[in-house]
Amino acid sequence: MKKIRAAIIGYGNIGKYALEAIQASPDMECVGVVRRNGTVGRPAELADIPVVKNISELSDVQVAILATPTRKVEEYAKQCLALGINTVDSFDIHTQIVDLRRSLDAEAKKHGCVSIISAGWDPGSDSIVRTLMESLAPKGVTYTNFGPGRSMGHSVAVRAIQGVRDALSMTIPLGTGIHRRMVYVELEDGADFKTVEAAIKSDPYFVNDETHVQQVPSVDALNDVGHGVNLVRKGVSGTTHNQHFVFNMSINNPALTAQVLVNVARASLKQQPGAYTMVEIPVINFLPGDKEELIRHLV
Repeated sequence: MKKIRAAIIGYGNIGKYALEAIQASPDMECVGVVRRNGTVGRPAELADIPVVKNISELSDVQVAILATPTRKVEEYAKQCLALGINTVDSFDIHTQIVDLRRSLDAEAKKHGCVSIISAGWDPGSDSIVRTLMESLAPKGVTYTNFGPGRSMGHSVAVRAIQGVRDALSMTIPLGTGIHRRMVYVELEDGADFKTVEAAIKSDPYFVNDETHVQQVPSVDALNDVGHGVNLVRKGVSGTTHNQHFVFNMSINNPALTAQVLVNVARASLKQQPGAYTMVEIPVINFLPGDKEELIRHLV
């Protein structure tokens, strides 16, 4: 079997799990990792994998997995697409997804490539579940209840604020899609807590939720990568009321995000040029193997 040649851009939590997911996939291989520091402080598990500072230093890459902060996704995606490399990312600012799709769609078509955006578990795999639920009860209400658990996107956003050494943002579900954000910050010497707190609460990641910020001596002492979701839809099938659907999962956040990215990287090779979200792609394309064998097993 000729394996899909994938590169990983970024080697934080998601990047490390993405490497594990690629290595566990029968149809994929990792042909390189792009790290800001290159080979400086190179982890032992990358000893036999090319490590570079820029994707252009790697050859024959079919798809790049962007394990980068959300606000860097568009920049890195456009760089890869210009080189003729498909991209997948876990962009997670829900209100900006349509704009990103439009931007990367033009770039992907220009270079004959595919870009699959917002491919984590939410947005991402949960989006598929919400779509299915709504199709089963077209009239009704869906509630997405996250947590309790660590939000990687929110935590990264806080770490980018001046004066913050480390941060943990916990999502606490209050029910009916309403959430509380508990943000724990470890500050740099001399940083003003009130200034940091105000910056956090005004960030687009937090402005729509009840947010509490606490200063702590060590974020690492609190850190747990667990998370979860409870999706509920109450609605109407045809003219029949009282249809009630529930989907639950408890997860290791970066590990699941990485697995979704690897699945979507596989699916990117089966799409026509352009940008897509996961709800636009046949779910069977996320799996390795012969399509008829998958149908026999799954259907």
